[in-house]
Amino acid sequence: MTRIIALLAMLALMPGAAAAQDAGQIARVQAGQSCPGCNLFQAELAYLDLPGIDVSGARLRQANLALVTMNHARFDDANLSIANLFGGRFTGASFRNADLTRANLVGAYFGSADFSGATLNGATLSGAEMASARGLTQAQLSSACGDASTRLPAGLTVPSCG
Repeated sequence: MTRIIALLAMLALMPGAAAAQDAGQIARVQAGQSCPGCNLFQAELAYLDLPGIDVSGARLRQANLALVTMNHARFDDANLSIANLFGGRFTGASFRNADLTRANLVGAYFGSADFSGATLNGATLSGAEMASARGLTQAQLSSACGDASTRLPAGLTVPSCG
């Protein structure tokens, strides 16, 4: 038992050991600085105005982006799974190849945003404004859900949330 505890203690002190989040990196983003590839797990970004910020490749899993304004932001290859984007404004933002699995996009605005290659499995799009979004496919939307107030590009549909 002592050896197991010693081994666990050693692992915890190793450089590169998995951390839940990086408070310094989160503070940088909250201050409006770009942070590509950063660990922003469960970051609190609600209500902030962060235009043009680059968080490409960042880990934003379970982050709170409710009512944020992130026009022209870059989320390329970012992990936004289970993130809350409720009511956010993402005009011209890039979500290329981003993971939005089970994310909450309810009531968010995505005018001219790019969703090329993004994963939307289980995402909730109810009331989202995506009519001028680019890169959306029927396959992406078929794995998400929305409602009658979800606005999509012509010819695309989303299943109703149950």
